[in-house]
Amino acid sequence: MKLGLGSYAYRWSIGIKDQIPSKPLTAFDLLDRAAALGLEVVQYADNMPLDRLSAEDHYRLHESAQAKGIAVELGTQCFDAEEVDRYIEIGTRLQAKILRVALDEADGHIPVAALAEQLRPRVDRARAAGMKIAIENHFNYPSPRMVELLDAVKDDHLGVCLDVANSICANEWPEETVTLLAPYTINLHLKDYEITPDAYGVGFRIHGVPLGEGRAPVAWVLDQLRHCPPDMSVILEHWLMPDQGVAEAIAQEQPWIERTVAAAKTHLKGR
Repeated sequence: MKLGLGSYAYRWSIGIKDQIPSKPLTAFDLLDRAAALGLEVVQYADNMPLDRLSAEDHYRLHESAQAKGIAVELGTQCFDAEEVDRYIEIGTRLQAKILRVALDEADGHIPVAALAEQLRPRVDRARAAGMKIAIENHFNYPSPRMVELLDAVKDDHLGVCLDVANSICANEWPEETVTLLAPYTINLHLKDYEITPDAYGVGFRIHGVPLGEGRAPVAWVLDQLRHCPPDMSVILEHWLMPDQGVAEAIAQEQPWIERTVAAAKTHLKGR
């Protein structure tokens, strides 16, 4: 498996919604960070939308990645046929092998047959471009519905970008999600989380921690994916919440990803 860096590992340094730093990380900065961490892949997700760059920038990004020995993957949020077409074109410039598409609650209201019909021509275009589309199990798209969609399209260039923690929000524990989606997995998002009881006994809080420091069953997950190709990318992310403010969150992103990379390398050793 090839370890990679996801752009969401630097969500605060890149900027998200109304929280934009004075000097956001760029797509080229992310390549530098990945190279310094000794990683082989960078996956640009929707928090760093590559369709805002020019075609010339895409070619420069590809050249920079090639020089560093890094493969590039890209991604979008929610299903939009025109946007997926646009990203397949961008992926062609970057020679990307994976286009990750995260489905969410709004996509869950689209009938499976209708979504499958829209996906089929995009999968054909991805295949022609040497790319696979990996649908991520996101917060509010249940895994059984994802399986129904994948079985409806039934194409070896459409699979799952398996996130080990996202589907807790969809009322699934990771073991249930992984069991359902492992047979379809072509891309892995690895992160960790902890569950902390409230000090006053009013429920509990699910929050992120660096990999290996929480409850994610990392070794078990990797065991369930032994059938996957040996060069499948494992994209590292984390849920760093800005409890002490955004400036402090930005300062913590690098230490968190360094601890996450070290843990991932230990877990993947010999696999």
